[in-house]
Amino acid sequence: MKNNQPFVAGITGGIGSGKSTAAKFFEELGIPVYNSDTRAKTIQNENSEVKVKIIAAFGEEAYNENGLNKPYLSKQVFQNNEKLKLLNSIVHPAVFQDFENWKKAQKSDIVMKEAAILIESGSYKDCDVVISVVVDLETRIARTIERDGLSREEILARINNQISDEERIAKSDFIIDNNGDLAHLKNEVEETFIKIKKMI
Repeated sequence: MKNNQPFVAGITGGIGSGKSTAAKFFEELGIPVYNSDTRAKTIQNENSEVKVKIIAAFGEEAYNENGLNKPYLSKQVFQNNEKLKLLNSIVHPAVFQDFENWKKAQKSDIVMKEAAILIESGSYKDCDVVISVVVDLETRIARTIERDGLSREEILARINNQISDEERIAKSDFIIDNNGDLAHLKNEVEETFIKIKKMI
């Protein structure tokens, strides 16, 4: 720990890259993991200030009796980069504060922040190291079709809304290749973990 603050490793990757699986492997090695995407969903459902801002920006349809109307909101933002930026400008500050509160409560000398848009949101600047999980395009598409049941066109639209792997790599300290099987990914995680531990 430095100044009583844990060392922060950020982990990111595009849709279908396997970043969440990699993060789970890091968690198994004893690193507490903050899942920004899961927490963002919770915040959008439970933070009244955030809800008011989302309704003001996207209309009453943004919420239904079950909470956040994700299909409606996804359709709005994934086809419109300006609307995506607007949603992010509402949600990201709340997620940042939530992460800071979570981080202070951890007893570990290292914590991990998992975020799909770690680079785009600028929150990579708050990390001591950045890890990117990369995999070839066709594998990403196949995995996402299997996991989410989306069409190839829908997946490509989402990929095109994210930055490229080349841009992620340029901002990363460590690259995890996920073109192999789970054993290969676990090995990549363990090797990265050893390198990070040496930095603390």
